[in-house]
Parts: sequence; structure tokens; C-alpha cells
Amino acid sequence: MKHLHFKLFLFCLCLIGTIQVTAQNRKSHNPILPSFHADPEILYSQQTKHYYIYPTNDGFPGWGGSYFKVFSSKNLKSWKEEKVILDMNKDVSWANGNAWAPCIEEKKINGKYKYFFYYSANPVTNKGKQIGVATANFPLGPFTDSGKPIITSSPVGRGQQIDVDVYTDPMSGKSYLYWGNGYMAGAELNDDMMSVKEETITVMTPKGGTLETYAFREAPYVFFRKGVYYFLWSVDDTGSPNYHVAYGTSDSPLGPIQVAKEPIILIQSPKEEVYGPAHCSVLQIPNKKDRWIIVYHRINKEYLKHGPGWHREVCMDWMEFNEDGTIRQVVPTP
Repeated sequence: MKHLHFKLFLFCLCLIGTIQVTAQNRKSHNPILPSFHADPEILYSQQTKHYYIYPTNDGFPGWGGSYFKVFSSKNLKSWKEEKVILDMNKDVSWANGNAWAPCIEEKKINGKYKYFFYYSANPVTNKGKQIGVATANFPLGPFTDSGKPIITSSPVGRGQQIDVDVYTDPMSGKSYLYWGNGYMAGAELNDDMMSVKEETITVMTPKGGTLETYAFREAPYVFFRKGVYYFLWSVDDTGSPNYHVAYGTSDSPLGPIQVAKEPIILIQSPKEEVYGPAHCSVLQIPNKKDRWIIVYHRINKEYLKHGPGWHREVCMDWMEFNEDGTIRQVVPTP
């Protein structure tokens, strides 16, 4: 009987330990950046061996932030706010006003690292959002704008030229630009990384879907894993609690895209008070076999009824794959 009681005691200890570990694993670590930011682009620099996040500066009515800041980290846990790296009203001759949804690409050219920072902005001609690029020799800059936009019009005659992503294909070494709102387009970049090969512009919008499933809205993001090109995008409106991430795959960097059978990989969790988690970037952790993180924004829960679209905060969670290569749905950490 004593042995039975002792075994029961050990079982209870193990159970309590399991509960404690589970609670620790679910401990809130989000948001990871202070104040309001959105549309996060994450970079691991081979030059500095540091991580960087380049977000939209949020918290302004009508998405009115006019400059970009950068945050740095040595360990993905603590983030340092560095500085403003590009101001539409000071540093960009062809644009002013709203600065949205950047991305960055690190390239080694002739033995030296160079950084290409892409973004969308309002042109001074008031012809609707266009995409520009600035360059630097270090992740923190200083960045110098190219002086003109590289994408000025929609290949489908509608939508906005926003939410840019750049991807360099490890199979060919070629770099590609992706963008779109209401449509998705892609094109091969020229070697200068500051212009596209016009003849390669391809409309890639995933077909079908609804606002509850995978209907493409904006924010394409591309990465490569085990011979497969993965395409992520955001569904619904950035001010909606239903704003979420869906995905598909392809055997080519310019599609066509095959929507996944279970396409939703990140969506709201009212139980955890997580709303509108989307517009993401992902990163494979250096020197870690198949360990990936997803960085995204969500609506600050205090602003669900008052300007939710521009009161967003940056979050990060693990992203995992099934044995068949499909992406497991991410459980957003509160």
C-alpha cells in the first residue's frame, strides 16, 4: 500500500511539473517591440550576426507614419530601438507622406555586403502608392534612396502598389520582387536590384477563396524549403479581427501557386485576446536545423473599436512543418 501511495505521489509531482512547464512555454512574450508598429520584416545579417526588424511606424490616423525605424537583437529576445533609417519627407525626393510595409535584402556583391531596402510611399504626383528602394552598406544604414520609384502602376489596372517582398532564389541566384493589394504580382529583378525585368512581370494572385478562408488581399511573402517555394499572404482587411495568413506552394518563384488544402496558418484567437494576426515575414534560425519563426502584427486589443487598423503591435512565434511539408497552424502567443 505504501508503494502505491509513493507511486501516486510521484505521478502527481510529474503532472504538476508538466503543467508548470506547459505554463512556462505559453508565457506571454508578445508584443516584442514597444509602442505601435506593423508589417514587420525580419532579417538575420550574415555581416553583423545580429537580427533586425524593419516595421511600419504605426499609431497614426490613416496609417500616416512617414518614416521607417529599425530594431536590432542579438538573441531574438531583447530588442533595441536603433534609429530612423528613412524619412519620406526628408530623404526621398519623389515621395512624401505615408511610408508603408518595407522589406530588406542582404546581398554580397564583389565581396562586400550591400542592403536593399524596399518600401511603398505616396508619390508627389499623387498617382497612388508606388514602390521605391534605398541602399546601404550596413543594416542600420545610412540609407540612400535611388531617387525614383521602381514600381509605378498595377499590372491588372487596379489595386495599390504596396506590401513589397524580395526573395533571392538559392537555386538560381536570381532575385525576385513581389507586391500587390487586391492582386499579387511578381517579377525578376535586374542585377542592380533597383529595377525589374518588365517582360517577367507575372500576375500570380491565388485563385478563389473567401474572407473566411484564403482570398488574397495583400502582403505576399516568399521563402524556400526543401525544394518547395512557399507563398504566404494576408486575407481580409488589416483593421479586421479576421485579418489572417494563408499560404500555397509552387515549383517556381513566379508560380503558379497551388493553394494548400488547409491554407490558414495564422488567425485570431479570441480566447487569448489575439486579433488580426497577419502581414508576416519568416526566418529560418541560423545554425538550427529546420527551426523557423514567424513575425507578424496583431491589433492591440484596446483599440478593436477605435482605429484598429493603425494600432498594431509586432509579435513573434514558432512556425513548424508536418512531415509532408505542409505548414502547421501557428498558435499565437498572447
